[in-house]
This record gives sequence, structure tokens and C-alpha cells, in this order.
Amino acid sequence: MSPDSMWSIGELAERAGVTVKTVRFYSDRGLLPEAARSSGGHRRYGPDALDRLHLIRSLRTLDLPVPDVERVLDRDDTLEDVVAGRLRQVGSRLTALRWQEAALRLLQDCGPEERAARLRLIGAVSVPPSTAPLAGFWRRWLPPRLPARLVSAIVEHSVPQLPESPTPAQVLAFTRLHAFVTAPCPGTGNGQPAAHRAGGGSPAVLYDGLVEAYALAAPHLRAGRPPRAGEALDCFVSAYARSCDTRDTPGFRRGLSGQLAADPRIDRYWDLTAEVTASPDPTPGVTHDWLRTALDDQLAGTAG
Repeated sequence: MSPDSMWSIGELAERAGVTVKTVRFYSDRGLLPEAARSSGGHRRYGPDALDRLHLIRSLRTLDLPVPDVERVLDRDDTLEDVVAGRLRQVGSRLTALRWQEAALRLLQDCGPEERAARLRLIGAVSVPPSTAPLAGFWRRWLPPRLPARLVSAIVEHSVPQLPESPTPAQVLAFTRLHAFVTAPCPGTGNGQPAAHRAGGGSPAVLYDGLVEAYALAAPHLRAGRPPRAGEALDCFVSAYARSCDTRDTPGFRRGLSGQLAADPRIDRYWDLTAEVTASPDPTPGVTHDWLRTALDDQLAGTAG
């Protein structure tokens, strides 16, 4: 085809069902190369340009940004990566919208006397919400110099997975949880409760053992069994004993019971975490209390 027998910019726009402005925009960006110039210096396009323009429109219909369209046109093998990235962005936007909807319903369903307080809680949390403040809370709460892999494991088990489609009650629980972990705590140097140090000795040995004990106790809690002596309790007590480089004896158990009763507590954190997740799985806080009660009941039975 000679340049004068090819399509002008207006003819290409008409065949594609778009405006001349659209064709010129993509041409100027280099997405729609012209095949030639007419004798008068006007752009001319061949049939390949129509196919390319249809592809561009399809990609733009999916709301792909122009830079991503350029990547796809330059290298066909990037289409899968671009689509995957776009899906992640859309998923994040949908999650944000669901949280916004639940937050709006939370405000709609409460009385005027509660609305201002709830609005302050909601306004302090990003959308979609981030669990980074919760992770930071635990990194401050845990004893210093724990191995990184142990800190990561504890944070993973202690920071709740947020629902993608929350209820208004879950939004309220998370905003209260966020307020709890970010509020200053008077009398502590780092603005948070003192680190849990029951047992003394080696914190790494203690927390390694606690993770194992919680895993052993979890099936009992899921089954609704009351606190009881057994492997989980023995593992729990052993963690404290080994961290102090001592033996698990009746005397040690009595001392540990009193020490645990004096531990700093964050029951509010675990209560709100359970509300946020609405999961049947027990939180570490609930599991810890179950084991403490099992220890106290065993000691009471022994004394009796």
C-alpha cells in the first residue's frame, strides 16, 4: 500500500470507533506507530494499526494505566505480570471499600452520643487498615535480644489476620485495638507496658517453650475442654524451669503460680483480637490463661 492509499488519522479513528484525539494521543506516546506519511506530511496507518488500537482499548477497558499498556505492547510476556499486579491493586481497593462501608454502617447504626467517639477511633486508622502498629506493640513488649526468628513467630501468632469483608463490630474492635496499642502507658519508659519477664533467665528458651505449649493446648481449647493437667501444662511449666536453668518440682510450680499471677496483663488486647478475627482458634492470651488455670487447679488439688 502506498502512503496515500493508507488510512488517515480520521479514517482510523472512525474504523476503531474512537475520537481523533484518542488516536493522536496514543500515536504521540509511541503506542500506535504510523506506517508512513502522505505526500502532504500527514500521518497514515495500515491495518496493523487498527489491531493494535483494539488491543490498547481492551487493556484500557481493564483500567490499566498507560505505562502498563506500554509494557505489554513492548513485551508480550509481561501481560501476565501486569494483570497480576492490577489484580492486587483492585483487591486492595475492594478491601478498602468494604472497610469503609462497614465503618459507615458503624456510624449509621449508633446513637448520636456515641458517634463522635467512634468517628475519632475510625479517623485514627488508615484504610485499608494496617497491622504495623500492632506488630510494633509486640516488638516493644517482648524482652530484648530475642532471636529474630522467634520474634517473627510470636508477632505472627499475636497479630490478628484482618477480615477482607469486616462487619461493623469488627471495624469497631480493630479501631479500639489500634487505640490500645498506640496509647501511651504512664510509668513506662517506652510508652507501652513493661516487657513480660516472668521466669527470668533466658527469654529465648522461655518463649520457645511457650510457643510449643500453646500449640499443645490449642486442641483442648478448640474442643471446649476445661483446664487440665497433661502434656501441655508440663511443657508450659518446663519452659519456665528451663529458662531459669532449674528443675520442674512441686516447689517450683508453686512459685511459678504466684509469679504468673503478678505478671503484667494485656487482657484487653486479646479480647479485642478475638472480636476482630471472630475465629474459633484460641488467641495466645486465652491459651496462656487456660494453662495458668490448669496449673492453679493442679496445685489446689495437690494441696487438698
